[in-house]
Amino acid sequence: MNKKVFVLGGDGFCGWPTALRLSNEGYDVTIIDNLSRRKIDIDLYCESLTPIKPIDKRLSRWKELTGKVIDFQLIDIALEYDVFLELINEKRPDAIVHFAEQRSAPYSMKNSKTKRYTVNNNISVTHNVLAAIVDSGLDIHLVHLGTMGVYGYGTAGISIPEGYLNVTIKKDGIEADTEILYPANPGSIYHTTKTLDALLFFYYNKNDKLRITDLHQGIVWGTNTTETKMHEDLVNRFDYDGDYGTVLNRFLMQAAIGHPLTIYGTGGQTRAFIHINNTADCISLALQNPPSNGERVKIFNQATETHTLIELAGKISKLTNAEIKHIDNPRVEDAKNNLKVDNDNFLNVGLNCIKLQDGLLEEVMEVAEKYKDRADQSKILPTSKWRK
Repeated sequence: MNKKVFVLGGDGFCGWPTALRLSNEGYDVTIIDNLSRRKIDIDLYCESLTPIKPIDKRLSRWKELTGKVIDFQLIDIALEYDVFLELINEKRPDAIVHFAEQRSAPYSMKNSKTKRYTVNNNISVTHNVLAAIVDSGLDIHLVHLGTMGVYGYGTAGISIPEGYLNVTIKKDGIEADTEILYPANPGSIYHTTKTLDALLFFYYNKNDKLRITDLHQGIVWGTNTTETKMHEDLVNRFDYDGDYGTVLNRFLMQAAIGHPLTIYGTGGQTRAFIHINNTADCISLALQNPPSNGERVKIFNQATETHTLIELAGKISKLTNAEIKHIDNPRVEDAKNNLKVDNDNFLNVGLNCIKLQDGLLEEVMEVAEKYKDRADQSKILPTSKWRK
């Protein structure tokens, strides 16, 4: 395989294991990243639980182990449009995988500075990528990592469809059938940027006929993939703090250090989940099944199961005997909700779903136990609040 792919944000939690997976599968991979997530670690005085090597060390170790070369380009796409466009024209990628957005809802709600940064970065990057594809004149397939959070967490009793909804409009005595994007109901500034992304994709697909796949991903759990387990220098991030730690990983780290499992509010909130290995699987499947020329934006729900937070805490508590503690919910959200999610699109192209019962919880617990001495317990509880 000689297909060229850019992985934007390829140094991050989802981008790094995906870049390795695609390289392992034979893609010619270029990572483009401004290393902002590493800089946010400095701003928050909180590092990944797992020790992360510098990007050059990561890539040299990958080359040593596999013989495969991943190029790295330090570019801030939000601010360096001309540099990014020049690289597209030089390398002529077949596809671009877009992870290059500030990915934390709590961080986006921390204060006005982080709210403005999230909007300015996320929307500028997405629009610059779309505009650069048009300016290049190349037929590039764009795969974007979105979030299930664009839908909100109330389903009106129905399974959330994959992007589109057939509706009947009744007005002035006339009924008209049409298809719309499933109504957005974002729950944070971060989620709002993802809903704006979807509108940009809709427009550029309609106007410029860009081929786009938008993946609405659930909450990611786990740390390592087949590739990141090959050497400690390749280990993936493990965020545990109140801003960037995803809920299941936070629970597992808390259990490892003897901290109570902290549930925000009632724990009746239902969320969609996916293992990090399946994240890499889904990106690969999306690249293998691109939209055809003239096809509308392909939207996949990238999630394998749903659970309430209290159910998750109960599973971890049963495994570890950890105490469960409810704390005030810093978010503005319903105390409980039902969530049903369609994911037929990925199942139909061969996704092998990894579930919580598949034994990988123990693997994540081993990672948390191994590096627990790196944990700063003062960073565990949430400090970002949705309202002052």
